[in-house]
Amino acid sequence: MADSEWEDQLITDIRAHGGRPSAGPLAGHPLMLMYSTGAKSGERRRSILTYSRDGDDFIVAGTNGGNADRHPAWLTNVEAQPNVTLEIGDQTVEATAQPVDEPERTRLWDNHVAQLPWFGAYPEKITGRTIPVIRIHPKAASA
Repeated sequence: MADSEWEDQLITDIRAHGGRPSAGPLAGHPLMLMYSTGAKSGERRRSILTYSRDGDDFIVAGTNGGNADRHPAWLTNVEAQPNVTLEIGDQTVEATAQPVDEPERTRLWDNHVAQLPWFGAYPEKITGRTIPVIRIHPKAASA
């Protein structure tokens, strides 16, 4: 199965089950679709992200799947243009995405790992970079 076909099936599953896929390696994980603007292309880009919560905000980590020594492409996009659109369950949310600095980064990373324990092994797999943590603050929501 091609990556795009796998992603299409995952997105269908996410949408059918309130933001948590029912099957496959990501079954039960809290997933969102984030739409950002390409830093170079200016085109709309879609990313499937696992998230945790910090109050009303969504927290995502730039792990790039937990096995890459480079930041994910979406990070460059949100650094250049922080306005994003999120699709979470059956809601569409306009938001602002901002990488966070220390010491807030460590606090949010620790909270992220507490909510999503499998992220705890990622720093061992990723060498040569610190995993960025991004706070996504909703502006408004619509159903």
